Amino acid sequence: MRRLFPAPPVPPVPPVTDRTAGPGLDGTDREWSLAELAAAYAYPEPDGRRGAWLRANMVSTLDGAAQHDGRSQPISSAADMRIFGTLRALADVVVAGAETVRQEGYRPARARADFAEARRAAGQAPVPAIAVVSASLELDFSLPLFTSPLVPTLILTGAAAAPDRIAAAEKAGARVVIAGDGVGVDPARAVGALAGLGHTRLLTEGGPRLLGQFVTAGVLDELCLTVSPMMTAGDAQRIAGGPAVEVPRRFALASLLEEEGFLFSRYRRD
Repeated sequence: MRRLFPAPPVPPVPPVTDRTAGPGLDGTDREWSLAELAAAYAYPEPDGRRGAWLRANMVSTLDGAAQHDGRSQPISSAADMRIFGTLRALADVVVAGAETVRQEGYRPARARADFAEARRAAGQAPVPAIAVVSASLELDFSLPLFTSPLVPTLILTGAAAAPDRIAAAEKAGARVVIAGDGVGVDPARAVGALAGLGHTRLLTEGGPRLLGQFVTAGVLDELCLTVSPMMTAGDAQRIAGGPAVEVPRRFALASLLEEEGFLFSRYRRD
């Protein structure tokens, strides 16, 4: 993997121990340590103006498909999964829609020794919490996501959610967070509610409908987009769905990496 943008620093960062395949900061193809990878994707320092920073991580084919056969794995790569794991390790909480949780078979986040000290130093829990956005709470509470997480799984829902489903979720050990006045979740309130729980480094992994809601609400700060060198045709969803915004949202390119034809871009709200 190599860095395409911004220009690599000179001199190159010296190698450190505990390495995984990744981009070289000097612009050459070489292995990149986990420390370098984490530094490249570090969350910005709080500026006092925002309670949380919401980052999305998505993958898309050349022809715009965010999935193949309903899952993102077929259009991903080993490097994409390394970045996926690093982004999770940096986050306080991972936010995902209920349908994505079902289709992708979400499990609790696992503790990684490589990031343990950095998380302790940042005042974070050993792993990020998983926050499931669900209006109906029609979830299988017997799954490991609810029965055996290292930190309790969160469920974001609306005030009109069925009381019996809320009770079932709480009985299973999940923490239900009300983030909307009606049946569904208000995206801005969801971000605020998570920030109120001390989760300021937010990562959403979709799906497309949830990402579209964050975009429409104007609360998405950053998009980490992997462009896969594949084409699928068909009618697969794009990375963001739902109603269109009145005026397209402008994002600025922050960095661009490449490995074996896969492009790993990072855009921040302009």
